[in-house]
Amino acid sequence: MEPDSSTDDEGYAESTSTGYVTSLATEIRRGIVENGRIYAAYGIHKPWMDRNDLQHCKFTLLMDDSLFIAPIVDHPQMILDLGTGSGIWAIDVADQYPSAQVIGVDTAPVQPNVLPPNLVFEVDDVEDNWLWAESSFDLIHGRELIMAIRDWPRLVRQALNHLKPGGYLQLAGSYPDFQSDDGTLPADSAYVEMGSIFFDMSERIGASGREVLKWKHYLEQAGFEDIHERLYKIPTNPWPRDQRLKKVGVFELNHFRNNIANVFARGYEQILQGDPAYFQVLLARARKEVLDRRMHSWVPYYVVYGRRPDNYKPRT
Repeated sequence: MEPDSSTDDEGYAESTSTGYVTSLATEIRRGIVENGRIYAAYGIHKPWMDRNDLQHCKFTLLMDDSLFIAPIVDHPQMILDLGTGSGIWAIDVADQYPSAQVIGVDTAPVQPNVLPPNLVFEVDDVEDNWLWAESSFDLIHGRELIMAIRDWPRLVRQALNHLKPGGYLQLAGSYPDFQSDDGTLPADSAYVEMGSIFFDMSERIGASGREVLKWKHYLEQAGFEDIHERLYKIPTNPWPRDQRLKKVGVFELNHFRNNIANVFARGYEQILQGDPAYFQVLLARARKEVLDRRMHSWVPYYVVYGRRPDNYKPRT
């Protein structure tokens, strides 16, 4: 990623998440972002936006308007979305593949009521035994399930059993080990310490955030083939020169300042039993740091996918 030579954007100010964020969010809500079929569909189905949906827009922009990168068949029949959240990914994939019956599953029924006819939502825990038919899905998708899954090898094995021969599992997730390629992110920054707090919290609850780095191994161990791992770089503010990545950076900045920071605050106090006064000072420093477009930091985002072999026989 090349940094923008200018650090001045109209409407960019420390007092808000930026005017840039506000205008971009309005575009998406109205469904008028250029080259964005997915955002138009998004605007039709849901007139309001939550954290999950903003994240969905960010990841789709990051992946060049793709909902996934696994090379599935042209006309899939069954697609499963694990931990569907607000259901926005499942809604868009159902629109894109009218041939497919799409199932979105989560532990909470928070999805909208107006849906494509080929989409259903189910309430279930994906770490329990799956009740769907084995060898039935062309694609099984899971995104941002970090701190939600405690036994990744078991989840991967269940996915393998429930894919059709030639079907794909794709997992994607952020890994908040904040980095920079040019040394502009100080190792002792508050922003870096926030990432360490995330990993400490995930370890404490038994759902390690570092499992992302083991996904490829788990797929190999289970028996998948055609396994690929791709690293995307999420800019932490709109510092890149590239306009698409600049927008991704706006989403990430908004995500950190308005959403994830609050989650970290609760976890730091409730899970780590940390000093809330110390955290508030740390958070204020981190929020100030992340606004500095001279700091060319990014968040790793891993996408791993693998194919079920044609000769594989499901087993417990």
